[in-house]
Amino acid sequence: MSTAAPQGPAPARWEDGDRGSLRAALAGLTTRGRSFLAAGIAAAVCAYVLGQVDLLRVGLVLAVLPLVCVVVLHRTRHRVAAGRRLSPQRVETGTEARVHLRMDNVSRLPTGLLMLQDHVPYMLGPRPRFVLDRVEAGGRREVSYRVRSDLRGRFPLGPLQLRLTDPFGMCELTRSFSAYDTLTVIPRTEPLPPVRPGGESAGYGEGQQRALALAGDDDIIPRAYRYGDDLRRVHWRSTARYGELMVRREEQPQRARCTVLLDTRAIAYEGGGPDSAFEWAVSGAASVLTHMLERGYSVRLLTDTGSSVPGDGAEGFAGAGRSGPESADTVGLMMDTLAVVDHSEGAGLSRAYDALRGGHEGLLVAFLGDLDEDQAALVARMRQRGGAAVAFVLDSGTWLTGGAVAGAVEDRLRRLREAGWQAFAVAPGVRLGDLWQQAGGAAAQAPAADTYGGWS
Repeated sequence: MSTAAPQGPAPARWEDGDRGSLRAALAGLTTRGRSFLAAGIAAAVCAYVLGQVDLLRVGLVLAVLPLVCVVVLHRTRHRVAAGRRLSPQRVETGTEARVHLRMDNVSRLPTGLLMLQDHVPYMLGPRPRFVLDRVEAGGRREVSYRVRSDLRGRFPLGPLQLRLTDPFGMCELTRSFSAYDTLTVIPRTEPLPPVRPGGESAGYGEGQQRALALAGDDDIIPRAYRYGDDLRRVHWRSTARYGELMVRREEQPQRARCTVLLDTRAIAYEGGGPDSAFEWAVSGAASVLTHMLERGYSVRLLTDTGSSVPGDGAEGFAGAGRSGPESADTVGLMMDTLAVVDHSEGAGLSRAYDALRGGHEGLLVAFLGDLDEDQAALVARMRQRGGAAVAFVLDSGTWLTGGAVAGAVEDRLRRLREAGWQAFAVAPGVRLGDLWQQAGGAAAQAPAADTYGGWS
């Protein structure tokens, strides 16, 4: 719930109004209020000239009424608090989120007519407006509206604008709160089938367990004994070598890794909008990242610029198992990055190649745009020996023409397959789950060179 104030530090509960001067409140007099004030002054002047006491009383009433309304409304504006809450704060494209607005009257007097208006980007829908008849002293009102976007991004909601009027319509004041919230619209993800190419079904595969089992006694890295350690874990050879009690470290299974490469080059894609080839690639990368995290893999997102998400951790990889808050944070970080990813100005994939060269990346899944001969040869060399690699190549020509015109994608696929990639052309309207199933079937039929390169 947002609680920031228009001026100064945010209060503990709700945002408070800016304390404008009474002169600013007088500027809020409506046409009716100005007419009453002018009529009262004119009546008072005439009463003084003519010596009519009754007319003077009428003039005073006409003049004082709008002034009283200004003072009361000016006081009320400082005693109305507001807040906003998003449910949820992160949604997929095409999915609705609900925005809850809350108004609190923290004064001892009831308010008059309240009109609320929240500022939202046009991509999220029309600007919402609400009218509250009356809020009693210490009362509360809650209203809500829905927003929806077919485009990825981070969209600010607010500030909330409040317009107050008195019951007689003499004065109208507008007050804007400075607090705003941000709605993150992430790419839509598609559930992928749990295929088992390469003979491995999860991030902790049998290949990793066998590799640990082959480790001899000399490969154990001991540490100093700590109070409470099990004496059965004492490593006597290291104890004799270092002259102090040493114990064996807890064996941790090695996690399988997955790198998702997203080609964001502007020259590799044509067209735009929610149904463009680039948006399909972004959505596909999000689906694979989510799927592999759920399967227990350590994952990272790599772009053609060489930037990696997350940037720290174990060589840029992150993953906390199948469930838990850390895994949710990892997914959130990846999705927030993909929500705002845009085209890069680069012409090649050399930076991504440098980031992958010489590493043990495990499974490599690439979402690529149009490739020329040089870039196709560079991608072919990205595949690590013994590791599985899957490429989804999008031909922008087929997307712009609805599949009527095909480019040179088949030549690029053949070169990638000769280098050991499982390469697939992506046509408009194709589902990633179907291609994922095909990749799993193709890998299951092929002889597995290395269990560590397997994926699921």
